Amino acid sequence: MRPGGGQIKERGYMPPAGKLKLSTVARLFRLILKDNKWRIAVVLLCILVSTLATLASTLFTKTLLDDYVVPMIGQASADYSPLAVALVKLGAVLLIGIGASYLHSILTVYISQGTLKTLRHNLFEHMERLPLSYFDSRSHGDIMSVYTNDVDTLRQVIGQTIPRLFQSLVTVISTFVSMIVLSIPLSVISIVMAFIMYLVTRKLGNLSRKYFKKRQEMLGKVNGFIEEMVSGQRVVKVYCHEDKAMEQFSQLNEQLRQSVFNANKIGNIVMPVNGNLGNLGYVFIATAGAAIALASLTGWYFCGLNGSVLTLGTLVAFLTLHKNFTRPVTQISNEINSIVMASAGSDRVYDLMDQKQEENRGKVTLEKTGDCQWCWKTPEGERIPLKGEVSLSDVDFSYVEGKQVLFDINLTAYPGQKIAFVGGTGAGKTTITNLINRFYEIQDGKITYDGLDIKDIEKDSLRRSLGIVLQETHLFTGRVIDNIRYGRLDATDQECIEAARLVRAHNFIRRLPFGYDTVIDGDGGNLSQGERQLLAIARAAVAAPPVLILDEATSSIDTRTEKLIQQGMDQLMKGRTTFVIAHRLSTILNSDYIMVMDHGRIIERGKHNELLALKGKYYELFTGNQIV
Repeated sequence: MRPGGGQIKERGYMPPAGKLKLSTVARLFRLILKDNKWRIAVVLLCILVSTLATLASTLFTKTLLDDYVVPMIGQASADYSPLAVALVKLGAVLLIGIGASYLHSILTVYISQGTLKTLRHNLFEHMERLPLSYFDSRSHGDIMSVYTNDVDTLRQVIGQTIPRLFQSLVTVISTFVSMIVLSIPLSVISIVMAFIMYLVTRKLGNLSRKYFKKRQEMLGKVNGFIEEMVSGQRVVKVYCHEDKAMEQFSQLNEQLRQSVFNANKIGNIVMPVNGNLGNLGYVFIATAGAAIALASLTGWYFCGLNGSVLTLGTLVAFLTLHKNFTRPVTQISNEINSIVMASAGSDRVYDLMDQKQEENRGKVTLEKTGDCQWCWKTPEGERIPLKGEVSLSDVDFSYVEGKQVLFDINLTAYPGQKIAFVGGTGAGKTTITNLINRFYEIQDGKITYDGLDIKDIEKDSLRRSLGIVLQETHLFTGRVIDNIRYGRLDATDQECIEAARLVRAHNFIRRLPFGYDTVIDGDGGNLSQGERQLLAIARAAVAAPPVLILDEATSSIDTRTEKLIQQGMDQLMKGRTTFVIAHRLSTILNSDYIMVMDHGRIIERGKHNELLALKGKYYELFTGNQIV
């Protein structure tokens, strides 16, 4: 949900489908080459060696038949020593080829896994710098799908497809040269069949690409739906929506099955089609070879570049070479699924990588010194004491263009004041605090902090000066004390314990199995909602920020617990400018000013008694009596 208002998230967001983007492929190759130039050079050399070793064994067939087997036919006693020597030499060549294949396989794994590690790191690093609007408009499950499904498709293409493609290229070139040397007419037939196979592969590949795009989309949608159902399982059970959830999942699952079926029904026929075309070419060459051999008996010669006639050994070797020549096309056909999936996956990966990061043009930084405690430091070196005066002047804001949610907001919070926001759901209360944090940028107006435009303040410094307790708490897997320390990573254990004492969390923490060393998992699933809220408040307390934002911080705490921690909260707020968003109006009675909001506007402002005397919207909210 968008903070403070309507929903703008679209499950399963995808970049516009289209053809394979050569730019993303080029970027992927640049990433692979970045730290692996010499390894790739060794891999290519090893592939070349192993391919030539295979070619040598194929050409040895001609030598074996023409120079050894045929001459030995009909001899009473044959000398096998030359053949033995030739076989030993061939064995040595093949052993070298095996060693080269092993080395290139090991290096390929190293390159692919190293590249994916770098890619995941770059993805996460970039994601951490994206604005909240990106996450508000996309399903979390779909973003997760980029890290899992889409990156995994790249693993296959980096680790298998690219080496095979290079191997196929070397095989095609070396085999083509060998075929021309052996027989030009048979080479023409082989080239024609290979071209036909290429056309078939290209046509079917174009047809299947759009289906693989859809397949990746549906994977993201299914993952997004599952993520929502897992996190919202309690709500599902409360409202008995298990059957409805299963029905929705079945629909998405069927759409995924259909998209995978459409993609694979084309991709899976490519190899059989090309395989049969290759067999057909084999038959044509065998027939033509037999005809050429017979023609040579009548004085007609169809020679290769070396001038040799078509012998039995030449024909057998050429048939094997034809297989080697068409096999790369078949291999490409076999890899077409992974190639197309990788193209779709790389588009999604680089779509995330191309998202615009948060703009951070501020130059004013935050410092804590012994002289003035918290200070703003300007680029000119001037130090301005942080007082905590926050002012909004004529602020307008829209989450989505054309749908304004805040109108002409004007208010000033002076140092140490407690400013409360009340109003119905979607009135814009949380949106104002999000603008103070610069989670979003205003369209019009100005927000100042101690007289400085917040756009001039470096974002990390701005947010470090603000302690926030959100209505929706989020705890991380780890010890209780580490979750409190998340508010200030350099805080000592004793400081974390004192912060817990301050907000009245110490007693319940002591009762946990291992106290502060108790491990929290599953977002604090082993704690009550109120206990999780207390830890979030303790996290803000240990940060000891100059300004506090409490977004319905006690909404999940029962009345008795609320009274217990109210004193601690008052201690926490003492001397600090505090913005409070609360549905429980009893928690804001002592506020310096209460801002009553309705549909993005401040319609009333004043102290508690002053607003009651007006008998307006605040009076209705506090008493429950509607003014006629």
